[in-house]
Amino acid sequence: MLTSKSSRPTPERLLDAAEKLMRTSGLANATTKAIAREAGCSEAALYKYFANKEELFVRVLMERTPNAGPLMAALRTGPGEEGEGRDDGDERAEGGAEGGAEGVEAGLTAIARHASLFYADAMPLAASLFAEPTLLTRHREGVQEIGAGPHLVLDALAGRLRRELEAGRLRPDADPRAAAALLLGACFQRAFFLHFSGAHVVQPVEEFAPAVARTVWAAIR
Repeated sequence: MLTSKSSRPTPERLLDAAEKLMRTSGLANATTKAIAREAGCSEAALYKYFANKEELFVRVLMERTPNAGPLMAALRTGPGEEGEGRDDGDERAEGGAEGGAEGVEAGLTAIARHASLFYADAMPLAASLFAEPTLLTRHREGVQEIGAGPHLVLDALAGRLRRELEAGRLRPDADPRAAAALLLGACFQRAFFLHFSGAHVVQPVEEFAPAVARTVWAAIR
């Protein structure tokens, strides 16, 4: 049975409205007043549930963008961590290294795939920010106020790779943050090319993700 708009909880109606307006009218035109009106509630009600428009934007990105959840889950799990914490003694020392290495590459492939799809979906939502310097400044300050921001994905991947370095699965001179930036930067660039030039200039994500992961892993393993 379908749920009527009015019967949905107010926070969900506000997220529905924010997503609709951000996707159809652009972030600049999706004001808190317009979002509240679309949701059928007052602007005061909006601020009862959300600190600012930027929190709504972040929530839309993280909860309404299909690959946001899988991306964050892949970052939390961490490439190569499946066997951590076990005490396998000599067997682990002799036979576990290669399995761990394969796990790291597989994990990087999953992260590259989800990041590519996430950036491709998120880029149109955020693009209008760069057309208005005042809006960009306000958005940057609002996102910082709630402790969010796109750099957190980089921080998370760099942290996972740092733990791989500590576990001895990366070469001693590997730079985890640089490796994370290379992988995520390639995913972001693919999203830019996809929207600016079209799908014909980018590899399908099923080919792109393992190729990028393999290349990054070859440089740091």
